[in-house]
Amino acid sequence: MMIPIGVLAVFFSASILLALAPGPDNIFVLTQAALRGSRAGLVITLGLCTGLIVHTLAVASGVAVIFQVSAVAFTALKIVGAAYLLYLAYLAFRASAAKLDDGAQNGASLGRLYRRGILMNITNPKVSIFFLAFLPQFADPQRGSLWVQIVILGLVFIVSALLIFGTISLSAGYLGNRLKHSPKAQVITNRIAGTIYAALALKLVTAQR
Repeated sequence: MMIPIGVLAVFFSASILLALAPGPDNIFVLTQAALRGSRAGLVITLGLCTGLIVHTLAVASGVAVIFQVSAVAFTALKIVGAAYLLYLAYLAFRASAAKLDDGAQNGASLGRLYRRGILMNITNPKVSIFFLAFLPQFADPQRGSLWVQIVILGLVFIVSALLIFGTISLSAGYLGNRLKHSPKAQVITNRIAGTIYAALALKLVTAQR
């Protein structure tokens, strides 16, 4: 038995609202799209959603339970995630206006941004724990395989993230195109991005299960 359309509609609506809530992922997309253009934001969005696939499979297979019950595993992963955010903050503070003009316009740069999106997502243990708490609420053993249902729900959540983050990318990219004509504004925006990354790192490293 498939998941009822009504249940999927409620889940999709909730997923849209959650994707709109300010968090590390959509802030990362916003700042990078503003600095590097809409295409960069869309590539990062694809990376983030690739990370969501990993979290979905982890929850479906029960691996995410480890991060919920093991303080050591949770602490280790959130430290890795915080360190990566600090690395991004370092890059943002070092970047110049000239680098921003050149950013993410070639395949190698886009590839790095895609990998950054994946790392940004999979090194946040709270995503797995959130999925572990959120997805099963819409699954029912009487409808068949829970594994299949969790995967379907995860894919629906990813679609909602693609829609919201894609919209953010396009909107922020328009702002970024205007910033290209002002090197000073580029540098200021990059400093703001670096500060946001550092703040997110602090928030992540102090996060409790």
